[in-house]
Amino acid sequence: MKFENVRAAGIKSSPSMAIAMAARKLMSEGRDVIDLSLGEPDFEPPAHVADAACAAIRAGGIRYGAPAGMESLRQAIVKKFRTENHLDYGLDEVMIANGAKQILFDVFLATLEPGDDVIVPTPCWVSYGDIVSLHGGVPVYVSCGPETGFKITAERLEAAITPKTRWLMLNSPSNPTGAIYTREEYRALAAVLARHPQVLVISDEIYEHILLRDVPFISFAEACPELRDRTMIVNGVSKAYAMTGWRVGYAAGPKALIAALNKMQSQSVTSVSPVAQAAALAALSGDQGFVGEAARTFAHRARLVVERLSPVPDLEFTAPDGAFYAFIGVSRLIGRKTPAGAALADDNELAAYLLNEFGLSSVPGMAFAAPGFIRLSIAASDRALEGACERLSGMVRSIRP
Repeated sequence: MKFENVRAAGIKSSPSMAIAMAARKLMSEGRDVIDLSLGEPDFEPPAHVADAACAAIRAGGIRYGAPAGMESLRQAIVKKFRTENHLDYGLDEVMIANGAKQILFDVFLATLEPGDDVIVPTPCWVSYGDIVSLHGGVPVYVSCGPETGFKITAERLEAAITPKTRWLMLNSPSNPTGAIYTREEYRALAAVLARHPQVLVISDEIYEHILLRDVPFISFAEACPELRDRTMIVNGVSKAYAMTGWRVGYAAGPKALIAALNKMQSQSVTSVSPVAQAAALAALSGDQGFVGEAARTFAHRARLVVERLSPVPDLEFTAPDGAFYAFIGVSRLIGRKTPAGAALADDNELAAYLLNEFGLSSVPGMAFAAPGFIRLSIAASDRALEGACERLSGMVRSIRP
């Protein structure tokens, strides 16, 4: 019996989650595996966040909430945008969802007509394209390699836009590359978008606070205020506050678009858990020292990985500016043979060899629409990262032309 429709059958499960499950299976069998596949902080959120959640439970009143989210949390989000990004949004221009991923589901569900194009610069997060496809859109991948700093240029954006283009998907700092757009780079994109008023912009800023070097973050809406009414910002508490499992994301954008997202949410999940919202409120409105300390920890780890991998021959590695990933070029290794004589035909096979023979779990570049790379999360202890670099180096030494 067939259960899936054409759209559901045409997408795949999250590649990074599938790889993480494979790594966990090996570990359950007693294998020594360093799992650097998933991107989530390896430490707990601030204590006052958990305290706020417990207090919310004890206080009672844990019932259905408004689809848009608690007013107090939306007020905190409005304040966050004003103080950190110099952006003024009203309460009816922000909404809260079960993670940033649900916001993307809601916005494409609410806005895409069959066959609409969504421009997705690559390398990109593993789920962007499948979420677009699931809602009847067409992901238009635009390759943006090391030659452009892994960022889309004005020329490439202009070439990708057609009358069918509905959205441009941006992500800064980027998962998987760590690239950060500058104000000037955003302004160049805005000049193109000014000629195409039908194109809307999603700016995924979930890694806003994970800055690894001296490259500042700027929100797309702050850099391009003239496009405010065509821009939706996606953010959340998962990365900055180590709250991945709490599932609280938020969006800011034009009032009519936010109303449409609230309508989608009212017919799907109804609302976000009030306990999780209380925790998110404590995160956004409490002491922010945790955020800076976490960023400094990730910056230290990034330097460690750069130092360990830079001497390894035939790896191409650009130090990330933000987020917490090492995106490593392995194209020079493709086609080489293992000691057993098996040729590594692509980055999928290389990642499988790395996991099965060396106990290091990575995500192949194909998952990010960027073949010839692998991604390692640096959200792990120094010891785990040192071991991972040694295992990757050992894998490189083990294969031959």
